[in-house]
Amino acid sequence: MANLELYNISGEEIGNVEVNDKVVSFKVDKQLLFDAVNKYLANQRLGTADTKTRSDVSGGGKKPWKQKGTGRARAGTIRSPLWKGGGIVFGPHPRSYNFSIGKRANRNAIVGALSSKIRENKVKIVDSIPMTEPKTKEMAAHLKNITNARRVLILTSDSDNYKNIYLAGRNIDGVGISRVEQTNVYELLRYDEVILTKGALARFEEVFLK
Repeated sequence: MANLELYNISGEEIGNVEVNDKVVSFKVDKQLLFDAVNKYLANQRLGTADTKTRSDVSGGGKKPWKQKGTGRARAGTIRSPLWKGGGIVFGPHPRSYNFSIGKRANRNAIVGALSSKIRENKVKIVDSIPMTEPKTKEMAAHLKNITNARRVLILTSDSDNYKNIYLAGRNIDGVGISRVEQTNVYELLRYDEVILTKGALARFEEVFLK
């Protein structure tokens, strides 16, 4: 077992906390991290873009002019893609961009992302975040004591008061708050620093080191 510094809500080091060696020394697969981030971003896409083909455009029930004798090119309908206001050829239509990379691969990517943050000294463990009421000013003061990073991700567990922590921190610029079970590689990588409660760290090992 490896040891990481443990801090209180005032930012003071109060001891150490044991961390599974697999979390600290996990082999980071950059391609797997790329695939996991790509999957997350793709799954956020709505895929609602739509264009009208010649069968969807209104009008055009009558041949514009007779086939021969006018000196103009042959035309059968004003809905032709060649005409202004006509149908679109090969345009986008509603679709799903979703794809998956497998449960084990996803778990490995998440552990790898946190492991890379730990090696870069961008992870802090706090004993708890006591929020009896959802007060943004109080949460901002706590974060100022704990970290100087501009973008911070806070991971909590069911043993923490997630609702108050979320309500207190959601309006603070650059702060993300998530339960351990709901975190993903994109979140872990996009923030400058990750803060875990002691309970969240234990829950992380329980969920992702199966």
